[in-house]
Amino acid sequence: MDPFFDQIREAHVAIRPQVSVTPLEPSPVLSKLLGCDVSFKLDFHQPTGSFKIRGATNKVRTLDDEARRRGVLTASTGNHGMAVARAGALSGVPVTVYVGNDALQMKVDGIKALGAEVVVIDGSAGDAELAARRAGEEQGRTYISPYNDPAVMAGQGTIGIEIAEQDPDLDAVFIAVGAGGLMGGAGTALHALRPDIDVVGVWPEASLCMLRALEAGEIVPTQEYPTLSDGTLGAIEPGSITFPACQKAIDTRIVVDEAEIAAAMKRIAETERWMIEGAAGVAFAGLVQQAAKYRGRKVAVVLCGRNIALDLFLRTIS
Repeated sequence: MDPFFDQIREAHVAIRPQVSVTPLEPSPVLSKLLGCDVSFKLDFHQPTGSFKIRGATNKVRTLDDEARRRGVLTASTGNHGMAVARAGALSGVPVTVYVGNDALQMKVDGIKALGAEVVVIDGSAGDAELAARRAGEEQGRTYISPYNDPAVMAGQGTIGIEIAEQDPDLDAVFIAVGAGGLMGGAGTALHALRPDIDVVGVWPEASLCMLRALEAGEIVPTQEYPTLSDGTLGAIEPGSITFPACQKAIDTRIVVDEAEIAAAMKRIAETERWMIEGAAGVAFAGLVQQAAKYRGRKVAVVLCGRNIALDLFLRTIS
């Protein structure tokens, strides 16, 4: 048994009731179309619209009194920032979120609405992370990484326990991969509870940092490009704990292009009436691409978030 799984099990109990157990919903229509038994893990039902609330809540609960008093900082493209803002608000912990100037305005507005201070950096998400870390060191405040933190990754891993409990007969689970916090945690939990399950990692071809690291056997510089899956953007810092976790967790690797992501988002809207963001579309696009391989088998797709602007969504599926 992986000792990290003990931390995930602890988080699975400790983050309630602030974090919901989300449904694992079957899709009869898509099951018929794709030839496999398809269910969706609906983590867009979380209070902030994405799975990130799991890791943020677990991290904030572990802070000591002095760290709570000083407050925390983080950097985010949106979903993680909203999650930390909510976790801080519920615990009385001041939160400051650094974002790049390319962050979606609706996500920035969501962070502010939850009571956090927002600092916009003239640069990318990576620049925002560097600025937040520097500010944390200067101010003596805790920096909460979106992925490279055991408590954060353990919180994300609770989704794996839920899936295994909700359907112990699944053959495969499809998960979008960014910096590896969700995959590292969920994959660890799934393999601990179901050693024979196929954990499938899916990447947008515009953002392959973790995939290139897995191929090279070490974290390597990787160029990223604009993508509908903004939630999976972001380089992996050297020494990240998510890298070895993903090495062990991922059984199958799939890459999808922007057209496949857009088509997946459109198909979900047409069949299930759900408006999902690009990162959630990535996971489903992976299943669509490889459906023939899973014919007749039971599969689950993690729909990790719904935070997408309506105008962008409509342009994407038009």
